[in-house]
Amino acid sequence: MMKSPDEEHPQKVFGWAARDTSGVLSPFNFSRRVNGDNDITLDVLYCGICHSDLHSIKNEWNNAVYPMVPGHEIVGIVTEVGSNVTKFKVGDKVGVGCMVGSCHSCDSCAQDLENYCSKIMLTYNFEYYDGTRTYGGYSNKFVVNEHFGVNVPDNIPLDAAAPLLCAGITVYSPMKYFGLSKPGMHLGVVGLGGLGHVAVKFAKAFGMKVTVISTSIRKKEEAIDRLGADVFLVSRDPDQMQAAMGTLDGIINTVSAPHPLLPLICLLKNDGKLIMVGAPDKPLELPVFSLLIGRKVIGASCIGGMKETQEMLNFAAKHNITADIEVIPMDYVNTAMERLAKGDVRYRFVIDVGNTLKSS
Repeated sequence: MMKSPDEEHPQKVFGWAARDTSGVLSPFNFSRRVNGDNDITLDVLYCGICHSDLHSIKNEWNNAVYPMVPGHEIVGIVTEVGSNVTKFKVGDKVGVGCMVGSCHSCDSCAQDLENYCSKIMLTYNFEYYDGTRTYGGYSNKFVVNEHFGVNVPDNIPLDAAAPLLCAGITVYSPMKYFGLSKPGMHLGVVGLGGLGHVAVKFAKAFGMKVTVISTSIRKKEEAIDRLGADVFLVSRDPDQMQAAMGTLDGIINTVSAPHPLLPLICLLKNDGKLIMVGAPDKPLELPVFSLLIGRKVIGASCIGGMKETQEMLNFAAKHNITADIEVIPMDYVNTAMERLAKGDVRYRFVIDVGNTLKSS
């Protein structure tokens, strides 16, 4: 007989969960495993709200198992360490991102690319080694193998560090891998949301010229005056797009809604690269001829490995890069999800778990 979520493991914890495709979150008692020899336990202080949390709780990707505790932008303080743990000690600041397990034996894992392991285990809504479901960071405690935790540098505020564990690494990794991080290069960033605004910050820290490409003029002042972008293009303005043709070395495309790729490809120089990090739910048309003329490339990237995630956090600390956030109490989360669906956030909601999550 299957055990209830609060009886699966010895450690009693509390969070908020979605129970069905309405996506409405409410208080939820469940349990986590005891701290193992290779584990750390943390008190969760903050957890960012990623757009994928919204997709997941509403089962828009058709893989939801309820009840579901979302959250994969987790930061907190280590309260217990296993006997084999070497990366952390009690009292350390720790972050946990999108994954909590991998096989550790494939080529991807050997190259510190656990994010591309075929046996990756996601932080929530996934089956763990012991057959139980993983539950995310909208909860008071979290237990994780130390390999999947990262040290949060002291000079990064914990609340503003949380989104870097997903949004930050999602844009940092392709910029590094595809060679779009060299000083003096001209980078386009499509979409000025949770991912896009961090991409602008990283690009400027790399010493790049940055053009933000958006459907609306509304974000121009924000992009240039506050985030430091050099150019702002309205993608619906054909004159602006025509004038910018052939000017970009690369583009980080963060948009998850269906949209035409041809206008973006035309912005690239010869040998330019259009890198997709958003995930539209419908197939996009691929204009191959426009790639042939100029030897252009379309690529994609999904988060990053643990070694690179730590590298990203260290880089962010060195350059004082954090996400722009709106901190909310736990009981505001359903309103936050409604606002997120409308794009009404600049640029990431972060739940103040430590101060506002109250057990029933």
